[in-house]
Amino acid sequence: MNNKHTAHDNNEGHNHHEMMVQDFKRRFFISLVLTIPILLLSPMIHSFLGVDWRFPGSSYILAALSTILFFYGGKPFLTGAKDELKEGSPAMMTLIAFAIIIAYTYSTAATFFIEGTDFYWELATLIVIMLLGHWIEMKSVMGASRALDELAKLLPEEAHLIQKDGTTKDIKISELKAGDKILVKPGEKIPIDGEIFEGTSEINEAMITGESVPVAKTQGDEIIGGSLNGDGLLKFKVSKIGDDTFLSQVKRLVQEAQSSKSKNQRLADTAAKWLFYIAASAGTITFIVWMFIRGDLAFSIERAVTVIIISCPHALGLAIPLVTSMSTSIAAKNGLLIRNRLAFEEARNVEKIVFDKTGTLTKGAFGVTDIHPIEGTEKELLTIAYSVESNSEHPIAQGIVRKGQELSLKVKKVSDYKSIPGKGLKATIAGKKIHVVSPGYMKAQKITFDEEIYEKLAKQGKTVVFVVEDNTLLGFIALADQLHDNAKKTISTIQSMGIETIMLTGDNQRVASYVGEQLGIDTVIAEVLPQDKSEKIKELMKDGKKVAMIGDGVNDAPSLAVADLGIAIGAGTDVAIETADIILVKSNPLDIVNLLKLAKATYSKIVQNLIWATAYNAIALPLAAGVLYSQGIVISPALGAALMSLSTIIVAINAKLLRIDT
Repeated sequence: MNNKHTAHDNNEGHNHHEMMVQDFKRRFFISLVLTIPILLLSPMIHSFLGVDWRFPGSSYILAALSTILFFYGGKPFLTGAKDELKEGSPAMMTLIAFAIIIAYTYSTAATFFIEGTDFYWELATLIVIMLLGHWIEMKSVMGASRALDELAKLLPEEAHLIQKDGTTKDIKISELKAGDKILVKPGEKIPIDGEIFEGTSEINEAMITGESVPVAKTQGDEIIGGSLNGDGLLKFKVSKIGDDTFLSQVKRLVQEAQSSKSKNQRLADTAAKWLFYIAASAGTITFIVWMFIRGDLAFSIERAVTVIIISCPHALGLAIPLVTSMSTSIAAKNGLLIRNRLAFEEARNVEKIVFDKTGTLTKGAFGVTDIHPIEGTEKELLTIAYSVESNSEHPIAQGIVRKGQELSLKVKKVSDYKSIPGKGLKATIAGKKIHVVSPGYMKAQKITFDEEIYEKLAKQGKTVVFVVEDNTLLGFIALADQLHDNAKKTISTIQSMGIETIMLTGDNQRVASYVGEQLGIDTVIAEVLPQDKSEKIKELMKDGKKVAMIGDGVNDAPSLAVADLGIAIGAGTDVAIETADIILVKSNPLDIVNLLKLAKATYSKIVQNLIWATAYNAIALPLAAGVLYSQGIVISPALGAALMSLSTIIVAINAKLLRIDT
């Protein structure tokens, strides 16, 4: 019930956001239509163009159109300002509302009550540009989530429920419960997360994880809802429903990323708050000073209003939101789910990256590395081992099986198959007793082997199995956890960025050292108990350097939470996802490099935009106030509005230019 409720709330929140986007879009276009006749009737535009399109009553039409625009187009800012002031924290909306209220009030007074120049044109352009900016910002954020919301559409509407009598019945996905048995036919989409209990097939998970090659799945394997079944018939038990499913987690992560307010954004709000106070003070002071100097009410009000309008932070208000929303979109397209924006922004300062070994730098699956035949050929030795190990689910056995399948070896007929607990397997092939066993078994049975070669392989962190026929050693096979295809490139690239690389693993020292040596990792910390991993992270943070941790398992969760930046590889475990700041959907360690590049590029764009926005205000405000009026340098209301609009456009374009080199 809670799951359904939460899903409903999330959906409502998402729909509300989409409705707001549509509302800003509608208000922008209607306001734009109203702005056109306002511009055509504006005396200031006439002076620019050297024309006079006024006619009897035109000023009243201008006032009427501007009134509609003020209340309709300005409503989001007026409402937002009310909310900010109610909380006692004036910020962006308050500053915008202040500017348009001053512009509208003065212009209306100039039309009906006092002699002066109206500011309808400034009012119109101010509202239209701010509506456009907010629409672009919200649309950009929606674009990032839309790419992931498409995942929800991957799910079929119904599933084939296997009933107690063995027959199937089609029911809605929403009606499924954990433990329900589901049938998936060849070519169908997997309706929900589960665990296979019968059947074998290849699953295409490209739309879920980014993995382009179909993944072989069989009994005991987990499957993800939304992935595509291959040619096999599968039966599985539903393991997760509602918000616990992978797709729901992905959607929730995006929603959290969108709703989490970054430190930089809070800084922008703080800047807007002070700019509001500065605008009000500067406007008041400008009015008083010019009244004292010239005693011209119309001129003094015009200067004060110009100062206030210029103070409105179009560029400052959009400098950060546009960049952050753009970075969220780029991240989503590159398989990076930003769960915590604040942590993401700190990624640019990371000086140490700690990697878990298994499942992060390695594939977490054994593969054959060496084949040493003593009698016969490598192919013959591997064929015998492959035939015996085909009956076992042990990770070592599966490594040999994969190698045999890779080489398309033909399995020999096996009989009298039996497991030797802790030692290996035995079976009969063509009347001969075959043992595929460990070094311990060899020593116990006093069967000699080349211990020098064995020790060399063992020091490399490899596991060695011996193939024996009627107490005669046929040869031995070495296996090791396979390195991830991009692991070495990831480490070297990160090091070239001046970041220290560390491997933290619970695996034995020999295995860890061998992997570390292959990858060229700076520091290897091995044989660390799960509960001690987080303490090791704390030790690495003692020197004040920013530390990132990358892992995928339950044992990595505390470390991910402690680190300055926690990164989970792939879907990972539920606990790892809950504690990580960033999720690498494609399970590709090289995406860490893209993450670091994006964080640096995002910060660079934010700084560029903030410099432009603040520099503009610092220069424009004194000129608008008339500091250099005696030298003939002054910003007219028209020029002030034009410069303000230009600064906003520059900031928006600069944000859109955010890119990372992948």
